[in-house]
Amino acid sequence: MSSQELILYEVKNRVAILTLDRPPVHVFNLDLMKIFYEKLVQADNDEEVKCILLKSSGDRVFSAGIDVKGVTPDDVEYLAELRSYGRKITESMLLIKKPIIAQVQGSAIGFGMELIMACDMRIFANRPKEEMFFRMPEIAISIYPQTGATILPLLNFGLINAKKMLFTADEYSLEDLNTMNPGFCTRIVDLKELDVETRKFIRTFSKRDHAFTFLIKSTLTIMNNKLISRWYDLEDNCGEAAYKKMSMKDLDSYIKELYKKYP
Repeated sequence: MSSQELILYEVKNRVAILTLDRPPVHVFNLDLMKIFYEKLVQADNDEEVKCILLKSSGDRVFSAGIDVKGVTPDDVEYLAELRSYGRKITESMLLIKKPIIAQVQGSAIGFGMELIMACDMRIFANRPKEEMFFRMPEIAISIYPQTGATILPLLNFGLINAKKMLFTADEYSLEDLNTMNPGFCTRIVDLKELDVETRKFIRTFSKRDHAFTFLIKSTLTIMNNKLISRWYDLEDNCGEAAYKKMSMKDLDSYIKELYKKYP
C-alpha cells in the first residue's frame, strides 16, 4: 500500500474530508504521518474549503494510534521523525484557521485520541464501552508522549482529569468523557445515523461567511492558547530528558531548571 492510499482525501460542498484508511485499526506509521500532515496543510490552503472533516473507514476503530510494532529504541532517526510529525499534526490542528470536525465511530487509543482532542468539534456514535473506548496508554507502555499527549488532555479535560488519563492509562467510555467535560461531545448520535447527522451538522459551515468562522477560531485560539508552542517545546524537552535515565537528584535539578525556563 502506497502512502497516498493510507488516507482518502476529497473536497465536497466546500468541506475537505480526510479519511484514515489503514485497516484494520488505522495505526500511524511515518508514511501516514507525512501524508496526513500534507493533506491537512492542503486543506487549510485551499480557498474553496471552509472546514475540515476527519474520519476513518470501517465501523470498529477510529485509530489505534502510533504503530510501534517492530520499532526498537535503536531506530533513533525514524522515531525522531515520527515524533516531529506527530507534534506538527496536532499543533497545526489547534492553530490553523479552519474549523476541524471529528466523526468518531469507534475506539481511539494514544495518538488516535490526540487527533480527536485536537479537533474543534466532535460528533460521536452512541456506543457502549465494550464497543468503543478511549485510552492514553503512553506511560503504561514506556513511551514518553511528545506529540501533544500532555497538552491535549489538559486543554480538553482540565488538570485533574489529564493526570488521571495519563497516569492510569485507563479505558474511558463515551459517557466518561462526557462526564469529565460535558462540552467535549458536540453531538452524540445513533451509529446508523452518524454519516447523515455529520453531513447535516457540517453543512452549516458551507453556508456561513468564511471570514467569521476563520476569525472566530483564530480569536479563541489566540486568547486561550497563546502559549501553546511553548507548551509543545516543554513537552519535547521533557521527552528528551525522560530517556536519559537520570538519577532522582539529577531529575530534581533538571525540573528546577524547567521552572526557570518556562516561568
